[in-house]
Amino acid sequence: MRRSLVMVRAILQLAAPDVPNSTLEVWAVAFRLLPPLSPVNVPGPAPSLPSSSLLHIPSQSSMDAGNRITTFKDISPLQNLVEESSSTKRICNCEPISNYCEINGDAAVQGNSSTISIVSLRTGVAAGKISWTVKPYVRKENAAAMDLVKSWSVTLMGFVSCDLTRSVPAILFSLGGFSGNHFHDFSDLVIPLYITSKQFNGEVQFLVTDNRPWWITKFERILRKLSRYDIINIDREGKTHCYPRIIVGLKYHRELGIDRSKSGYQLSMKDFRQFLRRTYSLKRAKAIKTRDDAGKRPRLLIISRRRSRSFTNINKITRMAMSLGYNVVTIEPNISSGLASVAETVNSCDVLVGIHGAGLTNMVFLPDKAIVIQIVPLGCIDGLAREDFAEPAMEMKLRYLEYKIKAKESSLTSKYMVEHMVIKDPLSVHKKGWEAVRSTYLDKQNVKVDVRRFRGTLLKALRLLHH
Repeated sequence: MRRSLVMVRAILQLAAPDVPNSTLEVWAVAFRLLPPLSPVNVPGPAPSLPSSSLLHIPSQSSMDAGNRITTFKDISPLQNLVEESSSTKRICNCEPISNYCEINGDAAVQGNSSTISIVSLRTGVAAGKISWTVKPYVRKENAAAMDLVKSWSVTLMGFVSCDLTRSVPAILFSLGGFSGNHFHDFSDLVIPLYITSKQFNGEVQFLVTDNRPWWITKFERILRKLSRYDIINIDREGKTHCYPRIIVGLKYHRELGIDRSKSGYQLSMKDFRQFLRRTYSLKRAKAIKTRDDAGKRPRLLIISRRRSRSFTNINKITRMAMSLGYNVVTIEPNISSGLASVAETVNSCDVLVGIHGAGLTNMVFLPDKAIVIQIVPLGCIDGLAREDFAEPAMEMKLRYLEYKIKAKESSLTSKYMVEHMVIKDPLSVHKKGWEAVRSTYLDKQNVKVDVRRFRGTLLKALRLLHH
C-alpha cells in the first residue's frame, strides 16, 4: 500500500515542527520514493522505552574527523535529500585546523569505550552503519600532536540506556597534543575552549580525555569561570553519561586569536582579555601614558628563557633599559609557575620583551596599548614570528615592535663559520623540513643582543608610551 503524500507530510510535521515547510515537502516526497516495508522486516511493535533512554537528533551528515570527507553510498534517497537540504546542520564539521562534532540532541557518552552514541534517524539507515571518528584536539594536520590524542567514535544507535542523565550540555576535549607548551595551552586549548563554551554562560560540563591533572590545576580559575560544574575525567568513567547536547572537540579560528565573523556570539580578543582580567582580578586596563604621568617610570618586563633562545647578556640589557628610564622586571615562566602570579606581574608592566617563544604568550595579560617587543632570532622565521605573535598582538590592541638580530648576535656563529649555509643561507635549511629548522634555529640558538642597536627599539617604545 503506497503512502499518501499528505499523510506523510502531516506525520513529518508532527515529528519535526521546527523544520521549514519547503524541507518537509522534500522529505515527504523522499519517503514516498522508498519501497514499501516488507512484513518480514517488521517483527512487531517496538518495545516502549523510557524517555531518558531514547536519544534523538534532528539531522545528520556524513563527515568523519580525518583529513578527508567520507561519502556513504549505501544510504536511502531521504538521507541524500536531508544532506542536501539548506536547513540541515552537519553533526561533524571538517575545518582546516580542527574537526568537531556538535550534537544538538540527546547523546550518551561511554568513556571506557571512547564512544558517543546518538539515535539514528528513521531514514532507512540501520543503527551503527554511519559513524564519525574524532580526535578532539586542534592541529589535526600535525601527526606529532595527534599521536598524543585519543580517538572518539560518534555512532548512530537504535537506543542507549543511560546510567547518569545530565540536564546541561557537555563539551568533550583532549588535553593531549602539545599541552604543556604555554603557547599551545592558550592557542590550542584555552582560547578555543572560551570560543566554544562562552555561549553557555557556565551552564555546561567539561569532559576531559587524555587528562593532565597539572593542566587542570594550572588553568583552574579559567575553567571554573567557564563552567559551574565539576570537570569529569571521562576516560576513567565506566558509567554511561547522557546529555541533552554535546560538542566534541573545540572551535579554533587562528593562532592566539578569535575571528569575530566566525563567532556566532560576536566574541573577540578584546572580550577574551577582559575575561582574563576579571578571572585573575587584574588591576590595569591600560598602559601608562608618560605625558600624563610625569615622573612615573614605565615598567619593562623581560621574559627570560633557560634552555634555548635565552639572553646571554641580560644584565647589560637591564642596565641599558634602566638608563633610559625604565623600571625593569625579569621573569622566567615555566610549567610549574603559578599562572595567577605571572598574570599579575605581566599586567603591571607597560612593555614586554622576549625572544620568539612561548613566553611571549603572556602578552594576553598586558594592559591595552602596552608594547610587545619580539626579538626574532636568526633563521628566516619571520613568517612564524608574524603569525604567532605579531598579528595576535595587534588583534589584542597592543602595540608591536620587532627586533631582528644580526648574525653576530647569534650563538650559532660560535658553532658555524660566517660563510656556512646555516648562517649565510637559512632557507637552505628550510628546504630540509620543519624538524631541521626547529632543531637548528629554535632549539640550539641563544642571543647576545647588541645593546647599542637595541637601544633604538627601546627609545621607540618610550615615544609610543608618551602618546
